[in-house]
Amino acid sequence: MNWKNVLLIGAVTLLPASLMAQANILNAKKPEDIGVKTEAQKALDNDAPLEYGYVDDRDILWSKTVWEVVDLDERVNFPLYYPTDTIDIGNDRRSLYDVLLKSIKTGELEDVYADSYFTDKRKFSDLSATLQKVDTTDYGYEQLNAGEQVSPEFIMRRDITAADIEEYRIKGMWYFDKRQGELKYRLLGIAPVAPDVNFIDDDSMDPSDAKVELFWVWYPDARKILHEAKVFNQRNSAQPISFDMLLNARRFNGVIYREDNVHGDRKVNDYIPDNALFQLLEANRIQEVIRDREQDMWAY
Repeated sequence: MNWKNVLLIGAVTLLPASLMAQANILNAKKPEDIGVKTEAQKALDNDAPLEYGYVDDRDILWSKTVWEVVDLDERVNFPLYYPTDTIDIGNDRRSLYDVLLKSIKTGELEDVYADSYFTDKRKFSDLSATLQKVDTTDYGYEQLNAGEQVSPEFIMRRDITAADIEEYRIKGMWYFDKRQGELKYRLLGIAPVAPDVNFIDDDSMDPSDAKVELFWVWYPDARKILHEAKVFNQRNSAQPISFDMLLNARRFNGVIYREDNVHGDRKVNDYIPDNALFQLLEANRIQEVIRDREQDMWAY
């Protein structure tokens, strides 16, 4: 390989990723045309999420529901976290949290709940106490005590942003489909987790004790939204993948922290406290039991 080829590859590599991933960039007459599909593209665009097949209850020979934590500090989970700063990047690239929150704000995503059992339904107005902190400074209280209206500069607002999300918690079910004779997984819900907004800037509190689940999303309802939102493909920026594809293909690393059991679906750290190594080993044990189930179905 000569130096010209090396320089050419380096120049292509250093091009802005957001510029390379946008549609119609090679045919755009103006910068405003970048990312806008032509009429011919719209006519041929029948892109839609792959529908789940119908599974009859009688075809489920065995199942187990598990809850997993997806740590965003792990490199393999970075596509769910970045980008956190959207000022200098295109509208086609957003983090998973921004996609979910925007859909909840607009009302496009309706199946939002307070817990992973999907019993207490919430609206965006009900999430304000979880997503935003409003406080008044001492000068504001002085104005209030004097009978004056509090000036806006003395009111502090702190919102949970994509940069504050530390992990995701997902709920899914592993089941053995006897009709197709294989073990399958179905994602049921997903929840962003961040420090409690009331203690997010308090250094005296242990960060692990301040984590809260902001809301739970019923995943089947969010599939169309997550299919339209694309994830940056590091190997080929011209072919981004969708959040729906990434999650259904399990292109992330999750650790089981709860399973359905006779003890009220207790968490692993409830019966193995204060020992992170043993908790991880227990999570791996649960995973191996699920993995061996398919092999056991064929062993006589």
